[in-house]
Amino acid sequence: MIKKHMPVLVVCLLIVLVSLIGGAVYGINKLIPTSKQMDLTEYYGQNADGEASLVAGTQKLEQKALISGDEVYIPLDVVNGYLNQRYYWDSANKKILYATPTSLTEEAASDQPGGNVWLKESTVYLKLDYVKKYTDIDSYIYKDPARITIQYKFSNVQTVTVKKDTVIRYRGGIKSKILTKTAKDTVLRLMNEGEDWDQVATDDGYIGYIQKKKVSAADTTDYKRSFKAEAYSYFTMDEPVNLAWHQVTSTDANNYFADTTQNMTGVNVISPTWFSVSDNDGNVSSLASGEYVMQAHEKGLKVWGLVDNFSENMSTTTVLSNTAARQNLENQLVTYALKAGLDGINVDFESLSEDVGIHFLQFLRELSIQCHENNLVLSVDNPVPEDFTSHYDRAEQGKVVDYVIIMGYDEHYVGSDAGSVASLSFSTAGVTETLAAGVPAEKLVLGIPFYTRLWRTDSAGNVSSEAYGMDTAAYIVSENGATASWDETTGQDYAEFTDAEGNFCQIWLENEASLEEKVKLVQQYDLGGTAAWKLGFERSAVWDVLQKYVK
Repeated sequence: MIKKHMPVLVVCLLIVLVSLIGGAVYGINKLIPTSKQMDLTEYYGQNADGEASLVAGTQKLEQKALISGDEVYIPLDVVNGYLNQRYYWDSANKKILYATPTSLTEEAASDQPGGNVWLKESTVYLKLDYVKKYTDIDSYIYKDPARITIQYKFSNVQTVTVKKDTVIRYRGGIKSKILTKTAKDTVLRLMNEGEDWDQVATDDGYIGYIQKKKVSAADTTDYKRSFKAEAYSYFTMDEPVNLAWHQVTSTDANNYFADTTQNMTGVNVISPTWFSVSDNDGNVSSLASGEYVMQAHEKGLKVWGLVDNFSENMSTTTVLSNTAARQNLENQLVTYALKAGLDGINVDFESLSEDVGIHFLQFLRELSIQCHENNLVLSVDNPVPEDFTSHYDRAEQGKVVDYVIIMGYDEHYVGSDAGSVASLSFSTAGVTETLAAGVPAEKLVLGIPFYTRLWRTDSAGNVSSEAYGMDTAAYIVSENGATASWDETTGQDYAEFTDAEGNFCQIWLENEASLEEKVKLVQQYDLGGTAAWKLGFERSAVWDVLQKYVK
């Protein structure tokens, strides 16, 4: 009986043995890292003749570089988007303008390689050496496959250091293909930290994963650099700015300077609204008065003439995107400023659309050169930051101009719902978000309102408003038998009443109490000062408040 079943038992034992051996082999294989290499053409992508793949920092790009002989050309949008945004394309004249702190350079485009700017099939490319002239970058150039890697971040870089010779893999896991070998003590850029694998990038353009146990803990690295860019110098005051805007609508209004400033104290800068862009050729209408400037100087005041874009006869985009018109505007502003003896120019271009953003920045760069050549302070007015105003690029403004002014008012405006002109939270957000955007505190000036709005809602629910000065607003409240009480939410006195016409009225008052809460921000954040809109709307007590905190 035993002999009869022996073959079956043997077969079963063999099957079990084979299974055990197979399982062991499988288990062992799971623990053995693959040595397969990643196909780099697959990794970097296919290139047409004369093209090269591009890696910018820790990102593989869809855009391609061009190679002509020994020369490498980078697409302008890559240069501006990652490396240096100051290469400005003048599409009408087919040339690149580059503004340094002290000069404006030009490079004409060619439809053939060889020069610094190559215009190929409507795409602008810059020679890599031309980019390096003004930009702190490292570049790595390879063949088979053709690829260019450019590193441009060298400060506060998250890094890990390789503890022993190892490999970087395409994905996390020992069965993922190998991208490249990496030696002990190599510093890698850390992109994402994982539980067992870290996502890293090499300086020469490999982006993959490395075992966490084979690298150090994350660290912050500042790379030593030899590149020295020309630095901006600024015309800033030795004391905080205490500016007041003076709305001047005619040449005759200049004659009332003495009356307008009679009770004004503590102010060190006055900004009359003298200039306006009048047409699409960039011509400027001027109300400037040398006599006004002389009187201001006698009172110890600096004068910054304001230029606006409010004329219905011009398009801001048209003027600023046309190099001839833009530079005509710059030349006229400086000429008028010097003729009148001004100390500075204040740019108040409002409601800028996204498409004009790059042209506005170029305008400021070019105007800055001329202003500083002629000892003129350049300041620029900005709305409180919102997502839809990111194209104002406040960080770049802060590098180019002397002062960046936040227009900390018009939180609610004509056509909006009823509400405060400038609540404390609104002003605070304007400061903190502008600082976070990269504007240095010492160059940031907080704009404050001397006016308030009376809001009326009629029986049909229609909302309207009018702007009033401080004393007039307080009188309206009193005449309507209302009492204003402090609103902690807005940091203002608030009143409401029904007027003689049956309208429901609301008012958030600006006065010395509300302004004090706002100007405390100057000391809290070590700001460059304040700017008040506008002279004639204030009550005398506000001057004491400003002097208390802006000094």
